[in-house]
Amino acid sequence: MIMKQFDHLMLFFLLHTCCSTLLTLAQAPAAAPVVAPKAAPVLAPASSPAPPGPTNVTKILEKAGQFSTFIRLMKATQVANQLLGQLNNTNNGITIFAPTDSAFSSLKSGTLNSLSDEQKVELIQFHIIPTYLSSAQFQTISNPLRTQAGDSGDGKFPLNVTTSGDTVNITSGLTNTSVSGTVYTDGQLAVYQIDRVLQPLQIFDPRPPAPAPAPAKSKKKKDDDVADSPADDSPDNSKAVRFIMGNNVGLFGVTAIVIALISL
Repeated sequence: MIMKQFDHLMLFFLLHTCCSTLLTLAQAPAAAPVVAPKAAPVLAPASSPAPPGPTNVTKILEKAGQFSTFIRLMKATQVANQLLGQLNNTNNGITIFAPTDSAFSSLKSGTLNSLSDEQKVELIQFHIIPTYLSSAQFQTISNPLRTQAGDSGDGKFPLNVTTSGDTVNITSGLTNTSVSGTVYTDGQLAVYQIDRVLQPLQIFDPRPPAPAPAPAKSKKKKDDDVADSPADDSPDNSKAVRFIMGNNVGLFGVTAIVIALISL
């Protein structure tokens, strides 16, 4: 009897323990699922920056816009290729005064077509200074500036630049204009916008050549002229003198005879 009661108590205890454990597990928060760590992304090696491309004046002007006519003339005269070589194969600086399309439109009709190929080259080169000029340097430069067109002497290709405050004035002797903006500058190349085409004197108002001095008469020719003139004692002159004198003598003799006869 006592053993049977003990078995009942043990069974009750086991049942109570199991129920308590199950109740505790049910009330406990669910454990977070185990997540596998993500693999670190594989980064591609950083590429080195591409080297800068060659300085191209026509591309700079194309990007800026409103310089189509100037670009066309630069390409047609091969000046664009010359600048490309100078800027990328040497350390020489370049300054360009670039006229806008409206500047070319303001020229007299047919002006460009009337120019020879050589004059078109000179016209474009007249807008190019073979040295780099910053906006601050315009205040200290010496005039006249020498352009790539050549001789800056009076009547040829002189270009003068003056400043008044922040205004940069340019004159060619025929054209007066001013810099209206900076298109590009990098320390070697400077491109400035102008609103009129610079017309050089050599092309649009050439001076007539000075007349050649009259050739001096050579001494030899003078001597020849003297030698060719008849001499006073030439044989012909002597004969003429003798003939005249003989005639006078004969006439005098006839006159004397006549007077003698009358006297008789």
